[in-house]
Amino acid sequence: MSPVLRRTKKKPEERMVTLIGKPGCHLCDDARAVVETVCAETGASWEEKDINQDVQLHRAYWEQIPVVLVDGEQHTFWRVDPDRLRRALGS
Repeated sequence: MSPVLRRTKKKPEERMVTLIGKPGCHLCDDARAVVETVCAETGASWEEKDINQDVQLHRAYWEQIPVVLVDGEQHTFWRVDPDRLRRALGS
C-alpha cells in the first residue's frame, strides 16, 4: 500500500484553523464567529492573522479576505460555511 493511502486521518482536536483577515472587516467578523463556534464544537485549535502585519499573506490573499486555512491549506474565502468547515475538520 502506498504511503498516501496509509496516511491516518487527523482527529478534529489535532487540526489547526487559521483565519486571515484585517481589523474593521465585517466579513472577517462573520468568519471569526463561525470559526470560533465550529472550533469550540469540534475541539480544533484556531488562530487569527492580520493580513496588514504580514507581507506574504497580504500578497497571497489581499483580494480574498477573510481566508480560512485548515492545517495550512486554503479551505475557503469570503464566507465560511459552518457545515463545510465541520466536514473538513472530520467531525
